[in-house]
Amino acid sequence: MKLDLISRYPETAPKPTPLLFVHGSFTDARVWDENFLPYFARRGYAAHAVSLRGHGLSEGHQHLHTWRLADYVADLAQAVANLPAPPVLIGHSMGGMVLQKYLETHSEEIPGAALMASVPPQGLLPSNLHMAMRHPFLFQQMTLFSLLGPSFGSPEMMRRLLFSQDMPIVKLREYFDYIQAESQVVSLDMMGIDPLRLKPEQLRLPILVQGAQNDVFISPAMVRETARFYRAEAHIVPNMAHAMMLELNWQEAADPLLDWLEQRVATRRAVAA
Repeated sequence: MKLDLISRYPETAPKPTPLLFVHGSFTDARVWDENFLPYFARRGYAAHAVSLRGHGLSEGHQHLHTWRLADYVADLAQAVANLPAPPVLIGHSMGGMVLQKYLETHSEEIPGAALMASVPPQGLLPSNLHMAMRHPFLFQQMTLFSLLGPSFGSPEMMRRLLFSQDMPIVKLREYFDYIQAESQVVSLDMMGIDPLRLKPEQLRLPILVQGAQNDVFISPAMVRETARFYRAEAHIVPNMAHAMMLELNWQEAADPLLDWLEQRVATRRAVAA
C-alpha cells in the first residue's frame, strides 16, 4: 500500500528520535502540517505525518468503506518501518486508537506515545453516549455527517463539532478542504467489534495523555480515565476544542508535548544508552 508521508526536518542534524503523527477520522496528514510539523522541526525533531489508506494522497480511496481498523494499524506499522529509527508516536482521536492497537504487538520497539483527544481504551461507545446525552443536536449532525459524508457538512457545522467559537471563518473554509469520507467499518470496530486488547502492565514506555477542555467528543473526564488506565500523565488544555492541532491556541498543546519529549523520552533514551 502506497502511503503519503509529510515530513519536516530541522535545519541542523535532527535529534535521534523522530516523531510520527497519526490523524483522526475524516481527514489526513495535512492537519499536522499546519502547525505541529514545522513547530517540532524547528525544535530539532524530524517530524512526520502519515495519511492512512484511503485518506489524503495515500492509495485505497476506492475501497475506503471496506477498510478495517486492523488495516489502519498495518499502515502505521508500515510507516514506522520506513523511518530510520523507531519514532515517538502521536495519535489524535481515531489515530489514538490506531496507535493503541499498534502497541498491542509493538510496544517494545517504541520509545514513547502521546494520545491527543484520543478514542479511549474502552472504545467509542462511552464517548458517543456522552455526546448523545450532553450535545444531542451535535450528535445528530455528526451521525448524519458520518453517513452522508462531506456533502452534508459546512464550515459552520465543523466549527460546532471541532473548533472553538473564535476560529475565523476564513480558516474554517480552509480546513474544510481537509474533510473527507471515513470507513464506517472502522467506526464499528472502535465501537467494540475489534476491542483493544492492550494491557497497561505490558507497557514500558512513557505515555502522555492530552485532552481539550471544550471537546464535545472526548470529554476531559474521559481523558483523565485514559490517563488512569495507562498510569500516565494527563494534560487538559483550557479554551480548546477537539481539533487540538488546528486551534488558534494550538501551541498550548504543543508546548507540553515538547516538554514531555525532552523530560521523559529523551531522559529514558539517555538512561538506556
